[in-house]
Amino acid sequence: MIAAAYSLTYISVFVVSALLVLIGALGVISFKNPVHSALSLIMTLFGVALAFLSQSADFLAVMEIIVYAGAIVVLILFVIMFLGVDRKEEVTVEPFVGQRAFAAVGVVVTFAGIIYLMASSHWITGAKSVSTAGQALAGSSQNITQLGTALFTTYLFAFEITAALLMIAVIGAVILARRERFNEEPQGGAQ
Repeated sequence: MIAAAYSLTYISVFVVSALLVLIGALGVISFKNPVHSALSLIMTLFGVALAFLSQSADFLAVMEIIVYAGAIVVLILFVIMFLGVDRKEEVTVEPFVGQRAFAAVGVVVTFAGIIYLMASSHWITGAKSVSTAGQALAGSSQNITQLGTALFTTYLFAFEITAALLMIAVIGAVILARRERFNEEPQGGAQ
């Protein structure tokens, strides 16, 4: 009886987190306003954090909320607001000819790669743990220490490169937006 209630709890948490992720993802791609899309992205990230919590990955859930839903989405919203979402775009002219064909090829290659990886990998059973609860609690502080050591030694260069790429992307977006605005301004002095 307890096992049935236990599994019902896990199933309900999974269903709620899956619905949050799916509805948020549909909102990201269906809203026309980029601010609404960014808010839908936050809902998606909260669903992923809930899924992490259901798998007892507390650290990943907290990092999902702090780093992604907090910092990255705020950065995206800052760039969206800085670029100006109220400007009208000319949607009848396609600026990049052939863009749709390249996107279709990219989608096909990505799905083929995912299907190949799924077919050639060994499936994991999903067993929770073979250790006792006492060993898991004692090992959690050791796991955090190992994670911190790996992040700040082995993967430090990768994190620094990622931070630099994000900064370059923001600066590039700002420069491109400024250049377009300067070209659109009327020149009132010379007539």
